[in-house]
Amino acid sequence: MNRRALIAFLGGTPLLWPTVAAAQSADRVRRVGVVLPASPGSETAQLVVEAIQGQLRELGWVEGSNLRLELRWAPDGDPAGKVAKELLALQPDAILAGGEPVLALREETHTVPIVFVLFGDPVGRGLVASLANPGGNITGFTHYDAALSGKWVETLKVVAPQLTRVAALFGAETLAVETKRVDSWLNGIESATASFGIRLTATGVHDGADIERAITAFATEPNGGLIVTPGAVVGANRALIIGLAAQYRLPAVYPFRPFTTDGGLISYGIIGQEHWRQGAIYVDRILRGAKPADLPVQQASKFELVINLKTAKTLGLTVPQSLLARADEVIE
Repeated sequence: MNRRALIAFLGGTPLLWPTVAAAQSADRVRRVGVVLPASPGSETAQLVVEAIQGQLRELGWVEGSNLRLELRWAPDGDPAGKVAKELLALQPDAILAGGEPVLALREETHTVPIVFVLFGDPVGRGLVASLANPGGNITGFTHYDAALSGKWVETLKVVAPQLTRVAALFGAETLAVETKRVDSWLNGIESATASFGIRLTATGVHDGADIERAITAFATEPNGGLIVTPGAVVGANRALIIGLAAQYRLPAVYPFRPFTTDGGLISYGIIGQEHWRQGAIYVDRILRGAKPADLPVQQASKFELVINLKTAKTLGLTVPQSLLARADEVIE
């Protein structure tokens, strides 16, 4: 995009300040921290970093000129407190963080602007006061709601019509002790399974051993399937869950594309890079003077369906053409 086109784009976008000149005339290089819930060197991490850099570049922020990105890594299941302290010691102008690490950042600062992505139920988990008026120093993009979790059930039933039982795996950190209806994900799953006459087992897991016990016990009866919800514990045990689903011939639906590319049956969820791009746009607005308290938390609007036909054949399942036609990607 040339400079004239970029200026025209920014001028016609109400969410952004009108020119690139504001960024380029800054009297210092802006430092932006980025915390990724992934391992450095992974394909996912590379795509995310490219998405962030590309979006910021389009908005006038160029590394080595007026921007310095401080990348930090906090893979699923790893404590993020050390990363948060290390990053905040650099006195960043803003931080863009994905998933659970944002909780560690919240514990360390109430002043540095933080934009989160890939985080569910930010109100219920105390990140923001409300979606429309987040308050404080944190805002961002939340990624799941009841409608989406209902789609997990619907998609699984279409692929495996014999299903009469479903186990929904939740990281124990997302499950409340006193009630099954802990958040919109479970509400949506409960409603959808009830409409299909499917018996639901909601299982909270703390670690890989919990996951193995839960899936092994569930697989003792026929006509079962799995719904794997987002969370640090399940993310850290992706390979284990996929392996157990294959071992016990359980059709499963997952929340992110990497589960399916690694051998899972189906994933339906947000487009990860798109969320990070949206987060970068909010970072741009903050660097130009906006306050997180005044930027409403937004919900995801773009989702992708990925189907692994090789896994379907291994499980003896025939994926309807109607579902294949809707898929964003089919792995053969």
